[in-house]
Amino acid sequence: MTENHVPVKIWTDDVDDRSMEQLGNIAKLPFIHHHIAAMPDVHLGLGATIGSVIATHKAIIPAAVGVDIGCGMVAARLSITANDLDEKSLKKVFDQITRDVPVGRAQHADNRVLVDAVQPFEPSLKRLTDRHPELLKSFGKFSKWMNQMGSLGGGNHFIEVCLDEADQVWVMLHSGSRGIGNAIADHFIKLARKDMERWMINLPDRDLAYFPEGTEHFDDYVEAVHWAQEYAMQNRQCMLDLVLSALARHLPAFEVTTEAVNCHHNYVAHEHHYGANVWVTRKGAIRAREGDLGIVPGSMGAKSYIVRGKGNPESFNSSAHGAGRKMSRTAAEKAFTETDLANQTVGVICRKDKGVIDEIPGAYKDIDQVMANQNDLTEILHTLKQVVCVKG
Repeated sequence: MTENHVPVKIWTDDVDDRSMEQLGNIAKLPFIHHHIAAMPDVHLGLGATIGSVIATHKAIIPAAVGVDIGCGMVAARLSITANDLDEKSLKKVFDQITRDVPVGRAQHADNRVLVDAVQPFEPSLKRLTDRHPELLKSFGKFSKWMNQMGSLGGGNHFIEVCLDEADQVWVMLHSGSRGIGNAIADHFIKLARKDMERWMINLPDRDLAYFPEGTEHFDDYVEAVHWAQEYAMQNRQCMLDLVLSALARHLPAFEVTTEAVNCHHNYVAHEHHYGANVWVTRKGAIRAREGDLGIVPGSMGAKSYIVRGKGNPESFNSSAHGAGRKMSRTAAEKAFTETDLANQTVGVICRKDKGVIDEIPGAYKDIDQVMANQNDLTEILHTLKQVVCVKG
């Protein structure tokens, strides 16, 4: 796309009209640097398209960073193989994980808070809430940010036990900054909208409201967003530890044989691209500099990939973050049945009830096509197929 302030480079021809409109809206903004990069899993989002990489001069768009700040993936390979697994033990693993890791709206009980992991986050959050006391109101009665450390959340978040191409066992999970990250995002998105109104700045979409550097809320947002990103990364590490402990109770003794790959795919970072220091927002995209390890998951029942970045400058050193939805949750619930879900998740120990029909593989793009479309962005190191999937 070349008709706006900057061009949009798209790694697929499978883009719906509304997503194209969103990409065009972003490309109209005067502070966009060089071009917009749209990954092959691109689809409609809030203001900014999911699967987009947006480099900006001295400004950040909070809604482009997203409402689940720091959402991402972690994966680790284990020393055991498919020969060490059987259906009975895997069902026990599924039940143990659902007992040990709160999912959906659940959180850890007060006597099970992961104190050592979460306490270091308290002083900096207090400094932020002292300046923005409204944040405390939006946490919600049932959302204790300390209790949510080490919890999965809902939607498309998941925990999986997988096998790779050599039948080696992996643990992989997807989650973010939980209720506290959502509260931070919501608060600053609203502040950005108010700033636009106050300054009488007209935007192609109100959700593209932004904070320019040097203005009242910019530094606070940068501080808050980095806090949430670190919380999200620690949250995934805590859950990985809980899942490994759950596996250890029901499977033969094992060791973790690779350092965990822990990567964000909803975040903002200060980077250098095309001759300038800019803010890079990856909304549903992972960083894929040359040598960077990353995770590109498919849907429940589909394959996932451990990848190594190729450092393609045209994508701002980025990659797709997964299969990407091709159907809304509501449309999926209308189009598919529990029987369809069971048929599409054969061989996977997981929920197969109507409560997760919106996450059926048929609601997502073909992960193999996504990977084929971005063969100039990443190299595939491992192909994973889940045998257990715990959904949020």
